Amino acid sequence: MTKHILIIDDDIELSELLTSYLSAEGFTITCRHDGASGLAKAFDQDIDLILLDVMMPKLNGFDVLKALGGKHHIPILMLTAKGDDSDRILGLELGADDYLPKPFHHQELLARIKAIFRRIDITQQQTGTGHVLNVNGVLIDNATRQVKCEEQLIELTGTEFEILFELMTQNSVIVSKEQLSEQVLGRKLSPFDRSIDMHVSNIRRKLSQYTSDDKIKTVRGSGYIFLAGESLV
Repeated sequence: MTKHILIIDDDIELSELLTSYLSAEGFTITCRHDGASGLAKAFDQDIDLILLDVMMPKLNGFDVLKALGGKHHIPILMLTAKGDDSDRILGLELGADDYLPKPFHHQELLARIKAIFRRIDITQQQTGTGHVLNVNGVLIDNATRQVKCEEQLIELTGTEFEILFELMTQNSVIVSKEQLSEQVLGRKLSPFDRSIDMHVSNIRRKLSQYTSDDKIKTVRGSGYIFLAGESLV
């Protein structure tokens, strides 16, 4: 089935170039050139991935992410200014799955897109297997994609769900940032890349609404551990 990518970017020339290139790679492309119309289109059921620029008229990329509320399951790849770490961090905090600094090479963009879709395909193959984990007050169901903390439903993005599932699968074992990046983001962790840190921070913040216990421990220089209480359903 052809994947449908929504490009939300006010750079019309870049959007046309990306449309031509990605269409030749077999993707269906829709473009919107301001945040408001892009947000409206983002709710369409047939969108599989969003390429989201930061600086746009009407609503900027951050406004779009805020409106989506960090509860979306459509992967979002932010297009940020090169070297602007604050934009990247804020985008990840608001629910973006990953970022790519402008200017970028079209082959790097294609590799990121393919990695995201590979991850989704693997996840869909696993969905329906009935793999449920119940560890230390947190229940995660890979079939329904639901997460509960102390019996309260938690809304996670697709990437946050997969990071939490990986950590809970290996509870009490250190999972490195490198492993999480390759398993979940589909790419090697680059120096100074804080993507995984920000996703874990988001998970912690959402869990903390219903528990005072820190479920995820940071092991400095190594990675993260999901702290196990009583395990496995």
